[in-house]
Amino acid sequence: MDAADLRRGVRDVAPLLLGMIPFGFVVGIAAANAGLDLVQAVGMSAVVFAGASQLAALDLLASDAPLAVVVVTAGVVNLRMLMYSASIATYFRAFSMRWRAGLAFLLTDPAYALSIAAFRTDESIDRRAYYLGAAVTLWVIWQVTTVAGVVLGAEVPDALALDFTVPLVFLALTTSAVEDRPTAVAAVVGGPAATVSGGLPLDVGLLVGASLGVVAGVGTETLGGADAD
Repeated sequence: MDAADLRRGVRDVAPLLLGMIPFGFVVGIAAANAGLDLVQAVGMSAVVFAGASQLAALDLLASDAPLAVVVVTAGVVNLRMLMYSASIATYFRAFSMRWRAGLAFLLTDPAYALSIAAFRTDESIDRRAYYLGAAVTLWVIWQVTTVAGVVLGAEVPDALALDFTVPLVFLALTTSAVEDRPTAVAAVVGGPAATVSGGLPLDVGLLVGASLGVVAGVGTETLGGADAD
């Protein structure tokens, strides 16, 4: 494994940590508010390792939503990972099944976006080393900030309002993910739809927005929207 490319992955993901640190902190606070203890909160972050899904699930758990709604919502929010994994699998084809499974576990929006950009522009890069540099760094920071959120969240003044960092992180990731007309349509439809339907019972607004965004994006691609660019 190329140590220089490993360090390059760590270096490239470093700027994104400015947004991920308060994001993980907010997830830790949300976990505590939902009634999870430290072990449960860290266990969720370590295994699920998906901020949007965790926040959605924690919000639903806090409002006593049915478990089926929690599971379905978290799954729909993470549906994009199917597209990410299919896209990045081409670059990991030479690795063993065990390695690919491990790399898939660490897949996140930032790790995917950084790795795809690096793989497309530098064919000589050690893909596994670069990906691990970015993805493992994110995983470690996520656990640390989750613990900090659970332990220190009660000490944070309400006026600080760290919640504002969460939409900023996703706005930055969404902007970088919009590559063509279908992805733009998915963003334009899904975002407002989730906002407008935010008052629906059981907090299914996110589920509605994500579903409409996926349908709009796939529909646009099917009708030839990508070719129109």
